[in-house]
Amino acid sequence: MSYQKRSKDELAKRVAQDIPDGAVVNLGIGQPTLVANHIPPGLEIILQSENGILGMGPAPAPGREDFDLINAGKQPVTLLPGGAFFHHADSFAMMRGGHLDICVLGAFQVSAEGDLANWSTGEPGAIPAVGGAMDLAIGAKQTWVMMDLLTKQGESKLVRACTYPLTGLRCVKRVYTDLATFACTPEGLKLVDKVDGLSHAELENLVGLPIATA
Repeated sequence: MSYQKRSKDELAKRVAQDIPDGAVVNLGIGQPTLVANHIPPGLEIILQSENGILGMGPAPAPGREDFDLINAGKQPVTLLPGGAFFHHADSFAMMRGGHLDICVLGAFQVSAEGDLANWSTGEPGAIPAVGGAMDLAIGAKQTWVMMDLLTKQGESKLVRACTYPLTGLRCVKRVYTDLATFACTPEGLKLVDKVDGLSHAELENLVGLPIATA
């Protein structure tokens, strides 16, 4: 059977549709920042950035960038009415104090039970330190991961046990990928949804792990 992968924007839109009204959300560096551009209209979702912003808006239109107004990944952002700036120590107090409903992070690997590995000193182009990801993964009420399912070498990023340095243990609740969405549970992976045309057997073959259905 033939199937089409979700584009990065389609994946960001898929993540955004699961964020409930009124949630306070941190979007990690990389792909997760795209989620800000796909928040459904009419919802009050408050975006927090670990460098000290609350009430972050979508990316600015070309030519309207203010490089004094950036997110933690140094990308220009906008500020919604009522938004605020503050010291990053206060931002980390929010993160560690359980004041975030959801964080959306990228990852190198996620285990079937929800262990997270999203930093490395040896990966080309990787951020060579854990940064705020450890605080986010443990401090947020829910940790979601947004990533491609496979590496460029065709290996699954969903694994039985992580081989990269761990960011957090059993902290990931959901994994959103370009081919399918998964829940991480103590019993292993459960399928939430998948792209049209991809069979369950094909998906299990790509991941290399059993995937329960709802």
